[in-house]
Amino acid sequence: MSHPEYEYLKLMAHILKDGKSKPTRGVHGIKSIFGYQMRFDLRQGYPLLTSKKMPFKILLHELLWFVSGDSNIKYLQDHNIRYWDEFADKDLNLGPVYGVQWRRWKATDGREVDQLQWAIDQIKNNPHSKAIIVTAWNAAELEEMRLPPCHTMFQFDVTKGKLRMQLYQRSSDVFLGLPFNIAQYAMLLEMVAHLTGLEARELIVTIGNGHLYNNHIEQAKEQLRRKPKQLPKLRIVGDVKSIDDFREENFVLEGYDPHPHIKAPLVIL
Repeated sequence: MSHPEYEYLKLMAHILKDGKSKPTRGVHGIKSIFGYQMRFDLRQGYPLLTSKKMPFKILLHELLWFVSGDSNIKYLQDHNIRYWDEFADKDLNLGPVYGVQWRRWKATDGREVDQLQWAIDQIKNNPHSKAIIVTAWNAAELEEMRLPPCHTMFQFDVTKGKLRMQLYQRSSDVFLGLPFNIAQYAMLLEMVAHLTGLEARELIVTIGNGHLYNNHIEQAKEQLRRKPKQLPKLRIVGDVKSIDDFREENFVLEGYDPHPHIKAPLVIL
């Protein structure tokens, strides 16, 4: 059985070999492909990249911020997460992005729909449903968002006590952003499995436009020269009863021994 991290590394190699050059809204162009899927069997470990060191606490707190339904970045800044700063307005707000749509989707009759809690309830009470979906793509509110969501929707499946999740990303910054998305959605899958008494079995990541920015090409080549190490384990500990109860201390990362960090500039569009 091949190392799960090769799912990611094969995508990066594919873009370097076959990606097409395209302009972007910013200064840096991209090499990109359209339509790709990766699968991560969580029995083989928690898919936090080992071919470069990943900032576990940063991606953890960003996920907790998504789950909270907040759109103000003060919480992120308090936890040393600064890459959203360029997007926020003067009051540190991003508009109705990500967590706002997950937890407070505005219905036409004025209600707010908590999609994430609804999905958890469906997994518990209607597990054979083929419609357990949470979406951040709200076409009616895109203009109010400081940026449109890149990871746009996710769907759960329950089969024989195993919980699977498929994430769809319309756009994926493969060198910098995608490793965060893989780790965060695997963590979210573990959180929901913990609350519903199921085994978190598989994360499937489906990508529309997968791209490498031109100023990330050399870093990608450096990463591809490295051999992945054994994946770490992620344990959830403590008395957690609801999706809103999770805190940093409920997550224990074990056996993480990655290669060194590879520095690359964040491309702001």
